[in-house]
Amino acid sequence: QVQVVESGGGLVQAGGSLRLSCAASGRSFSGFTMGWFRQAPGKEREFVGRITWSGTTYYADFVKGRFTISRENAKTTVYLQMNSLKPEDTAVYYCAALGQATYWGQGTQVTVSS
Repeated sequence: QVQVVESGGGLVQAGGSLRLSCAASGRSFSGFTMGWFRQAPGKEREFVGRITWSGTTYYADFVKGRFTISRENAKTTVYLQMNSLKPEDTAVYYCAALGQATYWGQGTQVTVSS
């Protein structure tokens, strides 16, 4: 079993920045890709970006150039740096460990005011 815990959400004005953290623990998850997703009220959960074990990143078009995913601490912590935030970025952000199974965190709320 892998445990995933997000932190760092909050309220920010449009144009501001936030950094979310995702700590993974539990049995070995060597080789796992870590992904970020978000779900706005009344909408389906959507993909934001991911980082592979080797550090390769991939982003959804709507965050390219604004969001950056990084990985450190022996690859057990993943960050989502969000810059130039927009009101439409308001959502619950989820981190997930993507292996043979998917392990989700509980989510962290990000609210961007206009």
